Amino acid sequence: MAEFDVIIIGGGPGGYVCAIRCAQLGLKAAVVEGRDTLGGTCLNVGCIPSKALLNATHHLHEVHENFEKMGIMGAKPTVDWVRMLGYKDDVIGQNTKGIEFLFKKNKVTWLKGWGSIPAPGQVKVGEEVHTAKNIVIATGSESSPLPGVTIDEKVVVTSTGALTLEKIPARLVVIGAGVIGLEMGSVYARLGAEVTVIEYLDAITPGMDAEVAKTFQRILSKQGLKFILGAAVQGVDKGKKGATIRYKLRKDDSEATLEADTVLVATGRRPYVAGLGLEALGVEMLPRGQVKTDDHFATNIKGLYAIGDAITGPMLAHKAEDEGMALAEILAGKSGHVNYDVIPGVIYTTPEVANVGKTEEQLKEEGRAYKVGKFSFMGNGRAKAVFQGDGFVKILADKATDRILGAHIIGPMAGDLIHEICVAMEFGASAQDLALTCHAHPTYSEAVREAALACGDGAIHA
Repeated sequence: MAEFDVIIIGGGPGGYVCAIRCAQLGLKAAVVEGRDTLGGTCLNVGCIPSKALLNATHHLHEVHENFEKMGIMGAKPTVDWVRMLGYKDDVIGQNTKGIEFLFKKNKVTWLKGWGSIPAPGQVKVGEEVHTAKNIVIATGSESSPLPGVTIDEKVVVTSTGALTLEKIPARLVVIGAGVIGLEMGSVYARLGAEVTVIEYLDAITPGMDAEVAKTFQRILSKQGLKFILGAAVQGVDKGKKGATIRYKLRKDDSEATLEADTVLVATGRRPYVAGLGLEALGVEMLPRGQVKTDDHFATNIKGLYAIGDAITGPMLAHKAEDEGMALAEILAGKSGHVNYDVIPGVIYTTPEVANVGKTEEQLKEEGRAYKVGKFSFMGNGRAKAVFQGDGFVKILADKATDRILGAHIIGPMAGDLIHEICVAMEFGASAQDLALTCHAHPTYSEAVREAALACGDGAIHA
């Protein structure tokens, strides 16, 4: 038995960041993780491997579509799928080994195995029971099941199976037009698969600014992805050579089928808290399976906390990291805080899509007076030089005060550009503050400044 100040259950972004920050603040910290590697879903079967495949296939697209335009001639390359998966695995390995190094550097103990909480202040790993003044649930999430669909991770897969397919499917059907479905759909479309996305709602990327979503769907359609919207999947029947997807159109209840070699179920995720013993402890839960916490991440059990996908809020790695750092500060007697109004979201397709703050639809619903500053990447010299003129930057600002309320970007490097606006919002900046800040030329970031200018007297290059 070992005693710690803090034991975190789960070695994903929320858990390992929380542990490292606790150690930096002088607390004796341990992380319980049953995988062979640290990093959780994100580093092992999520964010990082999917970005590796997105990067590889983006370069493939550039070779086939744009190299000759730039005068780069030669035979078109072919895909060695096994080597591409090897590259992906190497990227995973570098990142997970990096966390192990950080644990050693910061003297964080890795308790290898699956954990449970037999009593307040106790964590059982295997046959050993460890004690801690504070316990943190950071167990992340798992793919949500879909009625009538059985996952085998070979023909019918989640995002995990989609990262390790034995071969590139000729026909891929993606159920769910959210972030995961569109990213993985993009990967396989670039690899030559015929990709069809089935979405229950009438628009892709639920919750996204409607104008951006519409533009995004148009661009993805040009890239070869097909969309069936307003369709409820009734079931998936596996055969000898693939699967048949049965769905019903919500507008008229008409039924149809679709054949596929592989089916990716990407209908969202749910908290993963099974096996922890929370029910026996009397931990309060929310209707959708999340652990109920207060503003300081505390549950109703003294000394027990929860962060990340296990609690409410967007299921994003960086949200979990922020909560992990904030909780570590609180446990060390400091003031920890997360500003949930300034958490960006990114989709890593080409073009990238990023957002922070309010959408137009939300502002209208709130009855808030606002103004819109918009600038197309067609007016950005750098974007046009790399064949990425599609898309725009859109800034929403308060009509009276000019304070930035939200921003939405679809275009090159959107996931990086959004952070300039995040920082501005964190400091309560106005659109004019952005507009008056000198931006280097030629950069993609000039489009952000132009959108800010459009909130005032007008953009220069529009």
